[in-house]
Amino acid sequence: MALRNIFTFDYPELHKVCRPVTKFDEKLHILLDDMAQTMIEAEGVGLAAPQVGILRRVVVVDTGDEILNLVNPEIIQTDGEQDGVEGCLSLPGKYGMVKRPNYAKVRAQDRDGNWFEVEAEGLIARAFCHECDHLDGHVYTERAYHMLSEEELEHMYDEDEE
Repeated sequence: MALRNIFTFDYPELHKVCRPVTKFDEKLHILLDDMAQTMIEAEGVGLAAPQVGILRRVVVVDTGDEILNLVNPEIIQTDGEQDGVEGCLSLPGKYGMVKRPNYAKVRAQDRDGNWFEVEAEGLIARAFCHECDHLDGHVYTERAYHMLSEEELEHMYDEDEE
């Protein structure tokens, strides 16, 4: 496994629609493994292929129990609403308030091309939506209704410590 560079907001490929994966081969397996290692090293919850310069519909998400490999993912069901702070490995140091579904069900393929469904609530549902947005060329700042200032962030962290 190798660490990949995470591209930042001004990288043009972050704003392009990704192509579906059609070959489930060693090259894909290496990409998935590298993305997982890169996400873990960067202390992220999710990472999409365009963030490492690959315009393919590939996502990894850390559920806390496992690293999910989502190839050609699509959100097939959502429910509820959550309102919370969101950040992105491609926008280091920036955070915004974003409304997302509280529940999301995703249909995707695994690293070998087998279809499966996975569902989650809370943070992981947020991650599914956030990472799938990346595959369509969108970043969370397009959905944010308020970008947080450094002072607001510091105040939030101060409240957490009390």
